[in-house]
Amino acid sequence: MRQQVAALLWRVVLAAALVCGIGLLPWLSHTDPARTVLKARSADRDPAPEVLAGIRAQLGLEAGPAHLLGQWLSGLWRGDAGRSWISGSEVMPEVLDALGASLLLMTVALLVAALTAALVCARTLRLGARRRLRGRRAAGTGSAVLAALPEFLLASVLATVVAVQWGWLPALGWYGPRWTVLPALALGLPAGAVLGRLLDDLLPGAFAEPWALSATARGIPGRRIARQAVRRCLPVLLPNLGLFVVGLTGGAVAVEQVFDIPGLGRTTLQAALAQDLPVLQAGTLALVLLAALVTVACRLAAPLLTGPALRDGALSTLHRPTPPARRTQPLVHGALLAAVVAFGLPRDPLALNTEERLQPPSLTHPFGTDALGRDMLARVGHGAFDTLFLALGISAATLCVGVLLGLVPRLSGALVDTVNAVPPVLAALLVTAAVGSGATTPALAVTAVGWTALAAHTSALLLQEHAAQHTAATEGLGAGRRHLLRRHLLPAVLPPVLRHALLRLPGIALALASLGFLGLGAQPPSPEWGRLLAENQPYAERAPWAVLAPAAALALLGALSVTAAGGLRRPGRTARAPSGPEERTPAEKPEGADPEGADGERRLVEAR
Repeated sequence: MRQQVAALLWRVVLAAALVCGIGLLPWLSHTDPARTVLKARSADRDPAPEVLAGIRAQLGLEAGPAHLLGQWLSGLWRGDAGRSWISGSEVMPEVLDALGASLLLMTVALLVAALTAALVCARTLRLGARRRLRGRRAAGTGSAVLAALPEFLLASVLATVVAVQWGWLPALGWYGPRWTVLPALALGLPAGAVLGRLLDDLLPGAFAEPWALSATARGIPGRRIARQAVRRCLPVLLPNLGLFVVGLTGGAVAVEQVFDIPGLGRTTLQAALAQDLPVLQAGTLALVLLAALVTVACRLAAPLLTGPALRDGALSTLHRPTPPARRTQPLVHGALLAAVVAFGLPRDPLALNTEERLQPPSLTHPFGTDALGRDMLARVGHGAFDTLFLALGISAATLCVGVLLGLVPRLSGALVDTVNAVPPVLAALLVTAAVGSGATTPALAVTAVGWTALAAHTSALLLQEHAAQHTAATEGLGAGRRHLLRRHLLPAVLPPVLRHALLRLPGIALALASLGFLGLGAQPPSPEWGRLLAENQPYAERAPWAVLAPAAALALLGALSVTAAGGLRRPGRTARAPSGPEERTPAEKPEGADPEGADGERRLVEAR
């Protein structure tokens, strides 16, 4: 009980610190809120001293941030979140309407993500149900390319092709179910590819557990075994699924911008840019509360899916040796990416030639030219260093922070939920206010929120390994915590987390690209890939090659990272797949085999 109360207090302290930090945003950034509000209300009006003084008196800015925050909090208990500094309307109805739109979009996007994840894992489920996982390779590079597609780019392509050119679905607005399809596809397809890869990594271990072998020997249908294998893996994925729920609700800013959806992410972005503190604080508080509710739901669902085995320490480890990945795939992808960089470096990425603007690919310009006549191959090649090195550095930092904090879940649980409720755009604004604007601001913002998924994954794996039979046996023999951590827990946890980190490497680049798309990342004339996507987006219909070149480079990076991750295996074990009787179906068992052996093994496991 004390631990639950302490965790609740820690969560309240973190939420209060976040809301207070947002309330201090204008003063931390050393900007005049009155001038920002005047610009948002009327950009053409002259910021005369008397006009700014009138705005300060109207908003009560002269009383200071502490008075404004106290006044806002006092009204919050009565359901009053104040009035918008820009429009003068009540904040609570506006935020609730935006939250309803975002929740509906998130629900449909989760359905798309679930279907995508099912397609990614379909081959593993089919082979596992037939006991034919020996020599099974990881999912192909198609899911890696899909996971590496920028959401805003996918949204723009869907809006241009499906809505404008084909006329199948509406492109802009939020008026009914038909308007949810395209944005849900843009959000759900990449998220489903990531979840599918994580689930595909866990399924072979579930199919190799004693209950699955016993069920196969008893002749239980393979489909039923496959469903139970998915159920066995879900507790490990629940924390990341919860992060996706909150991220799709508040972090879909770019997609909401493209499709003109009045969601919470877009509302929060507009409030942050205009320094409309009442709307910004209410929107962030709504995301924090949603994160808390999702966390409680995930924690309640995990014991229901696992059963008493989690409490009694009777689980088997899901992370068994995997067959080595194909070495040719990462070599091919790496060679293609290196070739693009090698051919692009000798060219000048800043050379302008307006007579050759938006030229299609040719021998002179293999990737075509952009709106200023600059060679796209040169810009992609030179931008690779900014994008790749920055993404690798951020990935390494988030991996270290995520693993270290994930090993102490009592401390990091509430911190993960609170930080994940902060959209990357808002994190960029907070980092800018704290350290100032510069080339490192996007990297710091992405690092500040990018470790949460790895920490949640580490904590979930640690919980499962603590409940494993071999861990309980080692503890019973008198092993200390340090021995358990070094010899049992870390060898089981680190390989899947490393694969997850490599899988998220394109996502780090996409987060930087999203900030660039929204004008908060790299600035012209930088050839960073996110900047290339942002500045060529208006010409996607007229000159698609200007957008496809950096998008293809990002997709190639995703394929390289995922295929390279397939070679990471648990150390100290051979990579031989299980063989012998456990891989045979009942019809394939040799004559004279003991039909009660599997039942006896099942009864022994249940007794334990």
